[in-house]
Amino acid sequence: MKKLPFLFIFLISSLSFAQVTFTPGIRGGANFAKFTETDGGIYNWFEASDDYWAGEEKVQTQYITDFYVGVFGTIRFSKLYALQPEINYSRQGTIMKTSTQEVKSELSYISLQAVNKFYLKKFNLHAGLSIDLLISDKNFDPYNKKTTDLGILVGAGYDITKNFGIEARFKKGMISQIKTTSEDHTNLLFQAGVYYTFNMKK
Repeated sequence: MKKLPFLFIFLISSLSFAQVTFTPGIRGGANFAKFTETDGGIYNWFEASDDYWAGEEKVQTQYITDFYVGVFGTIRFSKLYALQPEINYSRQGTIMKTSTQEVKSELSYISLQAVNKFYLKKFNLHAGLSIDLLISDKNFDPYNKKTTDLGILVGAGYDITKNFGIEARFKKGMISQIKTTSEDHTNLLFQAGVYYTFNMKK
């Protein structure tokens, strides 16, 4: 028990003298995006059940493919952990289908993200939050839409070289972007791309 205060002091001293580094970078790649068919429950995030809204015409959604590009700054606190603020331009949207019509909505967001990164040698795991601001839209109902979104994201990356790597992420929007009949529709987004970090002069 007498050793515990010394261990505590040692840990505090180690954190105090740890070298925090900042590394800027860029990222970009492909988006695979759509709206949920209904947010009636976690099991209906991807597909609405056949009898979920009995008596009403269900809206089916399909993925569209587009791109994202952004800048980030990695604040490395230790070998195992970093906080990565990001500003991204993300082109998303969805295809919404009923028995009588099909509409493809193309949406552009500015995403402000705070990503926690956990390092396992060349691999890194991602978890964070995103605030998305809608800046342009095509074929999106102007009277029944939201212009902001709050999302949670998870993902992983792999450092191919010291500066270059590949990444994949999944993001789920938490705010309904549009409501049809009795259904709320939120953003679903898969990303696959690359990132590049720049060496900083000491």
